Amino acid sequence: MTRPANLILFQSDNHNGHLMGCQGHPLVQTPTMDRIAARGVRFANAYCTSPLCCPSRSSLATGRYPHQTGYWDNALTYDGRVPTWHHRLREQGHNVTAIGKLHYRSSEDDNGFTEEIVPMHLHEGKGAIKNLLRGYGAEPPKDDGSFWKLYIERSGVGATHYQDYDRDITARSIAWLKQHAGNSDKPWVLYVSYISAHPPFTVPQRLWDLYPESSMPLPPAFRPGQRPEHPAVEFLRYMDGMHVMTDEAALRRIAAGYFALITHLDEQIGAVLKAAEELGLLDRTRVAYTSDHGELFGAQGVFGKKNLYEGAIRVPLLISGPGVPQGRVVQQHASHVDLFPTLVAGAGASLSTADADLPGIDLWPAIGGHETRRTTFAEYHAQGSKAGAFVVRDGPMKLIYHTGMPPQLFDLARDPDETHDLAGTDANTVLALEQLLRNICDPEAVDARAKADQRKAADAWGGAAKLLGETQILFTPPPGVSKEEAWAIPGKN
Repeated sequence: MTRPANLILFQSDNHNGHLMGCQGHPLVQTPTMDRIAARGVRFANAYCTSPLCCPSRSSLATGRYPHQTGYWDNALTYDGRVPTWHHRLREQGHNVTAIGKLHYRSSEDDNGFTEEIVPMHLHEGKGAIKNLLRGYGAEPPKDDGSFWKLYIERSGVGATHYQDYDRDITARSIAWLKQHAGNSDKPWVLYVSYISAHPPFTVPQRLWDLYPESSMPLPPAFRPGQRPEHPAVEFLRYMDGMHVMTDEAALRRIAAGYFALITHLDEQIGAVLKAAEELGLLDRTRVAYTSDHGELFGAQGVFGKKNLYEGAIRVPLLISGPGVPQGRVVQQHASHVDLFPTLVAGAGASLSTADADLPGIDLWPAIGGHETRRTTFAEYHAQGSKAGAFVVRDGPMKLIYHTGMPPQLFDLARDPDETHDLAGTDANTVLALEQLLRNICDPEAVDARAKADQRKAADAWGGAAKLLGETQILFTPPPGVSKEEAWAIPGKN
């Protein structure tokens, strides 16, 4: 039986799970994350359920996949309708406080927390409603160059409102620990959710200096001809206004900014943990870290996420503290849906009968050394996708199933960068993995339902013609900052 303990759960945004020192990356400096891994367990194969902020965060909260909840995108997100692990703990007398980015619909909903401190939710209570036009096949492309410029022009030295928000989250987390950590007779959870390492990749000079541009790696398969092209990825590039990537210096600069921003994030986590240690909390408090999704930063000729390649769906997952063995690496596949039963058990609480059909499993046996073979599943139904996409991974073999388009098949043991599509030469494996997918859901039915929900929501906001006049959200401003302030490129009008 897992010994109950407090938990500080750190979550970031946009952190590719390969980019940590403890994960074997030779350049990215993550000393705090590395210490958490050394003092505990690192899941080497952890995945989000959907590579976009809101559907991923909704799954982490509810322990259910997007096709089970209807939280498909950055407009249809968590709204208090489905029970969360926060609800379960709060119902049983545990304090569950969230500080920072949640990206749910609103704090006016009952999201299950004891308290939300400086929360970030859907922009203007609406989120990316223009992208609901996907349901009509009428989503407009980002043809103004704004998304491309977010990476090309804003990766470098400077300051952002996002990092100001991170520092506020850190300060408020430390204050909460000082005020509340010793006041409960039941284990508490402090959910510290940062906005980094989301672009823009703009960082202070001292962090930029850690990553000389000339030493930065180029992303894999960024050039045409280096990768297997697919109509779904070509469509995503078109929708996001991607250019053909030929400027190696720009790509190295983007990598430098991204890596430096991850180090900034690591520093924020480190500051909270230093305070927890000084307060004498770590002997009775576990520490966990994950991210909502990854980032390709140019791999496959794509910036951002919104696809099912490993760089977009693989996430960090670390846990340390009481009852957790030190320095252990778990190879068993893990998913964000597993956190619901795992976190409830870790606090010494119980699941409800309504949780009996949760798709995830308690990870404590794997943490203790009892690993099992599992199939990975994720899906995507949001901005930049013409049709629903699904992934199943069994062992090293990974199928990306695109509704109405050819599948993709990769052997991750031999081809971790996914540059050789085997779907045309290994039909038996494609069929076997497709059957595993169909045991989870009917992809065609799910695709139709997602689009129907998006059309219904678009109509509720005034219809397709009205939504075409909505502002395309580049990224969500932090609390107290207007979109004009957040989106402005420093030094430009």
